[in-house]
Amino acid sequence: MVKRTELKPDEMKEKEHKPRPNKANILKDKLNKQESEIKLLKIENEKLKEEYLRKIAEMENLRKRLEREKGEFYQYALSELLKELFDVLDNFERALETQTKGNGKSFREGIEMIYKQYQDLLMKQGVKPIEIKGKKFDPHLHQALMTEESEDVEEPEVAEELQKGYTLHNRLLRPAIVKVIVPKKN
Repeated sequence: MVKRTELKPDEMKEKEHKPRPNKANILKDKLNKQESEIKLLKIENEKLKEEYLRKIAEMENLRKRLEREKGEFYQYALSELLKELFDVLDNFERALETQTKGNGKSFREGIEMIYKQYQDLLMKQGVKPIEIKGKKFDPHLHQALMTEESEDVEEPEVAEELQKGYTLHNRLLRPAIVKVIVPKKN
C-alpha cells in the first residue's frame, strides 16, 4: 500500500502558488518570444526599406546632377571653341576689307594666315587630317570616288586626294574622298 502524506495548510498554499511548467506555458513563452522577434524584425525591415528608398532617391538625384553637369560641360566646351572661331572670323573680315582696297597680295596673305590659324585651331582640338600620300587604300579611312586601273600596282593605292578626311583623337570624323589606282584585270 502506498503511504499518503498529508500536506500541511502552509505547504498546500506553497504548492498552489508554484505553477508547474507545462507544455502550454512553455509554448506560450516561445510564442511571446517569437512575436517579440517578429516585431523587432519588422522594425528593422522598415528601417532598411527607408534607407533603401533614400539611397534610390540619392542615386536619382546624382544621375540628374551628372546629366546637368554633362550638359553644362558640353556648353562650356563648345563656347570655348566658338570663342576661338571668332578670331578666325575676324581675320576673314580683315582679309575681305583688304581685297576691296585692291591689294591682291595682301588679300592672299590674309587668306593664308586665316587658313593656318584655322588648321592650328583644329589641331589644338585634336583634329588631324588623314595622311594620304603613298598610302594603301583603306576603306575605313578613305572613300573611293573614282578608280583607275594600272599594271604598276598589286594592291589598291590612293592616287589623288579629292577632299581631305579628318580624325578626332584618332577617331574618324570624315573619310578622305580619293581616286584609287587598282590592279589591272587580265
